[in-house]
Amino acid sequence: MAQEHFQALMLREEGKATKAQLEALTFADLPDNDTLVEVDYSTLNYKDALALTGKGKIVRTWPMVPGIDFAGTVVESRNPAYTPGTKVVLTGWSVGEKYWGGYSRFQRVKSEWLVPLPNGFTTRQAMMVGTAGFTGMLCVLALERAGVTPSSGPILVTGAAGGVGSVAVAVLSRLGYNVSALTGDPTKEAYVKELGASAVVNGPEWAESARPLESQKWSGAIDTVGSKVLARVLAEMDYNGVVAACGLAGGADLPTTVMPFILRAVKLVGVDSVMLPSKDRIPAWERLVKDLPGDVLEKITSRVVPLSEALQAAEDMLAGNLQGRVLVSVN
Repeated sequence: MAQEHFQALMLREEGKATKAQLEALTFADLPDNDTLVEVDYSTLNYKDALALTGKGKIVRTWPMVPGIDFAGTVVESRNPAYTPGTKVVLTGWSVGEKYWGGYSRFQRVKSEWLVPLPNGFTTRQAMMVGTAGFTGMLCVLALERAGVTPSSGPILVTGAAGGVGSVAVAVLSRLGYNVSALTGDPTKEAYVKELGASAVVNGPEWAESARPLESQKWSGAIDTVGSKVLARVLAEMDYNGVVAACGLAGGADLPTTVMPFILRAVKLVGVDSVMLPSKDRIPAWERLVKDLPGDVLEKITSRVVPLSEALQAAEDMLAGNLQGRVLVSVN
């Protein structure tokens, strides 16, 4: 293949600092994996924002092309299942952390990391969902598997204006659940209600430590925040309530007790989208096509940025100035 030059956003370690800059690469610069993909879109996730700004220990090998997900078209592959022209999606597998990721016009990856683009989605729509939305769908499925139904009672989604929370609110509402949305920013209340939340939850108590048990309010919950917020969610769960936890935007600690688990039989279910086997990814993508309408995708996509503006968008995300999904137009 000709040594065509193309653009990528590269992270390099300079002392204790991270430097993000656009660089010209050739196909020879890419990793020696079995499938070459021309990338259409990636997204900006919380991990990406931490990696780009150097404010979190996300990158494990240097230099790094960030971008923990992407969608595009197979150019060539040594795996016969992925013929040239096949549309594909990649989320997880430590791409953008340990392995080069989606902030490059072309990327060479392992074919087992890929999932065929689900029927009904374009590559742009798939990245409107992205890792965050995909994780939100996995949380919904976790609640369903645990027996939480629309008739069970109210559902709480924390971090509801973020990428994971936005999709979770929209899907749960479409499925008939009574959804309450926790967001600490009053300016985002109209947005989460537009997605389908029946109520917005906030208040100073969410920044404080909860008692071991609080008044019972929720039959199920999806938590993207962790720390004191997750502790309060657990303390407010109904008997036999279920919490699907997938994030730590508020911290990795969990200042709680065993009381919710042994006195109210509360279940805490961890949700991971990074190492999830491919066979379990396909049903989740199929459910997204079915349960997340295109008009909702447009609502939850707040910005589309080129590679040159990804760093600024990352700063905005960490400052809490974004809502919904940020699409990175690579090609």
